[in-house]
Amino acid sequence: MATHNLQANANLAFNNAPITAFVTWFPDTDANHHVTSNLVSMTSSEPYRGNDHLHVGDGMGLTISNIAHSKIHSPKHTFTLSNILHVPDIKKPLLSVLKFYLENNVFFEFHPFLFYVKDLMTKEVLLSGQSRDDLYILSELSAMSLPQVFSSTCLSTSTNVWHRRLRHPSPCILHFLASTKQVSCMSKQFNFNCSACPLEKSSRLTLKTTGHQTQAPLDLIFSDVWGLSPLLLSDGFRYFVIFVDAHTKFI
Repeated sequence: MATHNLQANANLAFNNAPITAFVTWFPDTDANHHVTSNLVSMTSSEPYRGNDHLHVGDGMGLTISNIAHSKIHSPKHTFTLSNILHVPDIKKPLLSVLKFYLENNVFFEFHPFLFYVKDLMTKEVLLSGQSRDDLYILSELSAMSLPQVFSSTCLSTSTNVWHRRLRHPSPCILHFLASTKQVSCMSKQFNFNCSACPLEKSSRLTLKTTGHQTQAPLDLIFSDVWGLSPLLLSDGFRYFVIFVDAHTKFI
């Protein structure tokens, strides 16, 4: 959609399914403003004094009555929605994906049956939602139940894969995670072979003393050269050298 000066855009195909009692948003990648017909659920608002209209996909111009502000709360974060267009005749509340990203420093990750909202820096999942009637939906209900939504949508995989993903926990710990449904395993067999675990837990022979005595730093330096690397290093070299001070053990 477009206006004379506001240039607000929104596009959405929908059916006549009723909206839930919770505050529900439909993420829209083509909308450049958040749009809603429900002014009651907003945290604040002021009348819109301009002459612009919201133009939807069929070219119809809808009246903008107010400019509102709101927030979305989840167990991990509170998100800001600013300058929401209150349009009484809009059929569905639209969440501008681009504007939400700019306001909250997050990004959306869409999958066939669900989506995640992740922190732009840490990649932590802050919100999640699912699809219904071929539309992605974000509601207060799904936002407040993020841990259950996220854990239940993890793809089921083998215990061996979870063992490697979780940095090699013991079988009893992995069994506890699976029994409490924090991970989803295809098999209930937790006795698997891991070649890395015995190597990491094996004992090493004690090194014999060299008999060298040092009184100050740089009295004695040990050096070793490693190479030839099968792959080029980032700076184009195939060797590296290490120097260890015998007195301070500084490398």
